Amino acid sequence: MLAIIGGSGLTMLSNLDVSHREVVRTPYGEPSGAVVFGQIRSQPALFLPRHGHGHTIPPHMVNYRANLWALHHHGATGIISVASVGGIRADLQPGEIVIPDQIIDYTSGRKATFFEGNGSAVTHVDFTEPYDRDLRQRIAAAGAALGIAIKSGGVYAATQGPRLETAAEINRLERDGCDLVGMTGMPEAVLARELGLPYAAISVVANHAAGRGSSANGIRFESLEGVLQEAMGRVRAVIEELAGRRNDRLAPEIPGC
Repeated sequence: MLAIIGGSGLTMLSNLDVSHREVVRTPYGEPSGAVVFGQIRSQPALFLPRHGHGHTIPPHMVNYRANLWALHHHGATGIISVASVGGIRADLQPGEIVIPDQIIDYTSGRKATFFEGNGSAVTHVDFTEPYDRDLRQRIAAAGAALGIAIKSGGVYAATQGPRLETAAEINRLERDGCDLVGMTGMPEAVLARELGLPYAAISVVANHAAGRGSSANGIRFESLEGVLQEAMGRVRAVIEELAGRRNDRLAPEIPGC
């Protein structure tokens, strides 16, 4: 069963035919909100708003462990993470959709493993490819079927938040090889890996990163809402198409930009 974690710009999934909501108790505390159960194109699906139903939980305070545990507990077999990001690479313009294939973690102080405390054995998971290749291909194929442009590949920089980055910090991220910057990619991705859940991200470029393009002299927040609203409409269409193609044979991966 597909599970969607919605970030900024996707606090609800309008094409989910909701059956019920359930407050889940987990060994790791409270998730961000009630898990929403329903169907997309007659396929069962789950939805969870990462920042809470009122968008009140900042990135560094999200209970990532509880969120992932709750979705896994209720039968999720794959997770799509949707989030807005800043575009570092010059060709990534506001409104574009990107499926990253790598991530660099710049966060600190977040609970980043299930394997700690209560006598848990030290457990190492392979994280060479942090995003599931098969699920990334499925997202790309769904976009291609709809004629929706999606850029496949890119390095996501996960920063602490909630403040945005300085221009100097973005320069550093670029030198490190990062293409996108967001605040929620980690530890979400590695926790999914620890649970054995295929995980992929749909990143929507909301703005140029600090010091870049239209954000050269600062980020204009008033322009973000319209960009996200239009782009998230395309994201919803891709998710709906993906849900209807869950058992289809995979199309070849779209080449990177």
